[in-house]
Amino acid sequence: MSVRLNEYQQPVGEPLPDWTPRSYPERVTLQGRFCRLEPLESLRHGDELLTAWRKAEDGRDWTYLFSGPFTDEGFRAYLAQAEASRDPLHFAVIDRQSGQAVGTLALMRIEPAHGVLEVGHVTFSPALKRTAAATESHFLLMRYVFEQLGYRRYEWKCDSLHVLSRRAAERLGFSYEGLFRQAIVYKGRTRDTAWFSIIDSEWPTLRQAFVRWLAESNFDEHGTQRQSLSVLRQQEADR
Repeated sequence: MSVRLNEYQQPVGEPLPDWTPRSYPERVTLQGRFCRLEPLESLRHGDELLTAWRKAEDGRDWTYLFSGPFTDEGFRAYLAQAEASRDPLHFAVIDRQSGQAVGTLALMRIEPAHGVLEVGHVTFSPALKRTAAATESHFLLMRYVFEQLGYRRYEWKCDSLHVLSRRAAERLGFSYEGLFRQAIVYKGRTRDTAWFSIIDSEWPTLRQAFVRWLAESNFDEHGTQRQSLSVLRQQEADR
């Protein structure tokens, strides 16, 4: 790869002569085959989310999040605060089969001038975890960010000790970029933050892998995947 030099013979990045700041994400509804994403509304989704979370055996799903676990009243207050927020911008995940809200996630640290944002506040109830809908919810947000909004970079960050989150990022196609040591203090403890990202040039290949994984033909009569997303990502990368 050739190096671009400025008039002082200093190496500089590739120019973006046509770049313009991107639009701010909106409170849109995103439709999928297994789920849809709706702008979070505490009154509309609160009871359903509480019902979904009551199936959790304990509070371990909140260990690596900034808030929770909650009492019922505390959870409703959290949802009301989340609904009012513009950054993070929260969405409810609606299971298409049951019609119920079973989790939430958000776009955050939104920087339209640079075309960069992050997915975070991923709170998936036991009814959503390890389902096709869980994967599709991430696909729907990625597609919205890259294709409708035209962002350049989509980030995932987590506590470096949160092994399941790191695995999820890698499965979904994020690239590990490094460790930010002692980046955050939360819940009375320190956090080293692991950084991951997807950039716009990677999206077309990744998109095709998601489309193939989500296809009806990739699931048997019991709803079990025939090919994993990781395998399909590698196949698309090798084309």
